[in-house]
Amino acid sequence: MKFLFDMLPVIVFFIGYSSGQSLPSLSLAKPIELATALAIAVSVLQIVWLLLRRKKVEPLQWISLALITVLGGATILLHNATFIFWKPSALYWCMGSGLLIARYFSGKQPLKSVMGKEMELPGAVWDKLNWAWAIFFLLMGIVNLLVAYNFPEAVWVKFKLFGTLGFTLLFAVAQALWLARQLPATPDAAPSASGES
Repeated sequence: MKFLFDMLPVIVFFIGYSSGQSLPSLSLAKPIELATALAIAVSVLQIVWLLLRRKKVEPLQWISLALITVLGGATILLHNATFIFWKPSALYWCMGSGLLIARYFSGKQPLKSVMGKEMELPGAVWDKLNWAWAIFFLLMGIVNLLVAYNFPEAVWVKFKLFGTLGFTLLFAVAQALWLARQLPATPDAAPSASGES
């Protein structure tokens, strides 16, 4: 459920863009501007909803809200999609940097604090996992800009939802397979006592 809640602005962005393309006469703005305005509104409503329910707003949610508001606002005011193109990359790079900063400047292992209750891993494995996600986020930021500047706007909008989701799921599966080999082997069962009299 949390995953869908976090993805809501991206889903609304995609729906808003598709609606603006299919019904241009009903829209006062370009499809990208309509989609951006809807994504900003949903992002604000998400934070308000969490605050009203006295739930913790994660730092990443505040960063995402700031990025969509500033870069999305610039896209709407200046009628220039370039700003919203940069929003996913900026968010990915913040996430990757956050993992490295948390690990090497605060001494914490951020992924262990999230996943450590589910599995026991050596510190070196947590570090490799941390670096893997940081590099993944760096590459995803680069791929986002490659798609934005080398393909039509409509392709980028589809990539923003389906492409990034697909790449993330593939990476998570690959990580799970790798982690399965890193888990300590379970001890063999004690020898059977059936031979005892």
